Amino acid sequence: MFDRLESFLADGPFLRAAIAAGEIETVFQPQYALPADILVGAEALARWQHPERGEIGAQTLFALAAEEGVTAELSRHVALSAFEQFRSWPQHLRLSVNVTPEEVESEDFASRFLVEIAEAGIDPARLTAEITEEVLLGDLPHAATSLGRLQQAGMRTALDDFGAGFCNFRYLKMLPLNYLKLDRLMVDGIVEDERDLAVLRGIVAMANALGLDVIAEGIEREGQRALVSAEGCNTYQGFLKAAPMSGRRFLALANA
Repeated sequence: MFDRLESFLADGPFLRAAIAAGEIETVFQPQYALPADILVGAEALARWQHPERGEIGAQTLFALAAEEGVTAELSRHVALSAFEQFRSWPQHLRLSVNVTPEEVESEDFASRFLVEIAEAGIDPARLTAEITEEVLLGDLPHAATSLGRLQQAGMRTALDDFGAGFCNFRYLKMLPLNYLKLDRLMVDGIVEDERDLAVLRGIVAMANALGLDVIAEGIEREGQRALVSAEGCNTYQGFLKAAPMSGRRFLALANA
């Protein structure tokens, strides 16, 4: 990723132009309820359909956005695109959108976000806002207030990539959360390694004690799916069931 990022940076800043040109595509990673394996929604993700270099994934894309100072602009573009497509989904499905630390730190984040949801004609109760642990490094009381306003409007909130970095568990009590979303690193070795499985069990037990549902991401093998289901995870996503797909393909899947 870093070689590609350095190559982009050498060419100069132009991601804002790519957003304006419609080169940034919103794709959807299906999410399935456990243990029934029923489609319950999707997470909106970004892909850059670069005219010369082909598809650029979200990790490189957001790293580049951070270097150019357009992270919040990119995130907002993806969310608004997802909202537009979400309106045609069956009513029982949910949409998860990622919210960047830069957005959460903004003074008017919650009010602006709720206005955009209302203008899109979407019921906030069908939406989940996903934040990463980076949010916890900023103004925690402000983040808690902003997320609380989203919850009051009916939205759910999730702490994404849990286990990928350092997390002070006290934050789980302080932030208004509905879900813990396990990073793929937390499920990679659970089939082969008893210690990895023990860690998973501990996290699920803690989440249950706090009244949080658990979403497992990065599920690529049936053994992983079976174990996260048996250990009490509520939802999963991953290449085992479906890779990220276009909105058109997701809608066909939802209506199948």
